[in-house]
Amino acid sequence: MINTTLLQKHNLKATPQRLEIVDVLSHNGHMNINDLYINLQMKFPSISLATIYKNVNIMLEKGFLLEVKLPDQKNVFELEKNEHSHVTCTKCSTVMDIDLDVQEILNKAQNVSNYHLSSNSLIFNGVCPRCLTLK
Repeated sequence: MINTTLLQKHNLKATPQRLEIVDVLSHNGHMNINDLYINLQMKFPSISLATIYKNVNIMLEKGFLLEVKLPDQKNVFELEKNEHSHVTCTKCSTVMDIDLDVQEILNKAQNVSNYHLSSNSLIFNGVCPRCLTLK
């Protein structure tokens, strides 16, 4: 019921496919389109990749989903939330949210570049604790 309300708040019809996209992303966090497709096929075996792209694109346009563009990896999608940054593992490709106050970094970037910055995408790359223990 909460997912239906969230979709409607963004002027999106609560279709079974969209509800499942919300459910899968809320349980798994960041997912690329192929992983999302595999997960949705479990509930909707006849769903096409085109249908998922169509729904994801509409949800992006409405600001319900966010696309995280990762260097050297497929872009991943996440549910819209407060401004945050990401860390990603260079070995297993895990992506995790981190809450940082990036205002100081934005101010410095704006002063150095003389740009009026309207958004940011801050991604830190490294090796996650799990992969460090697998050495």
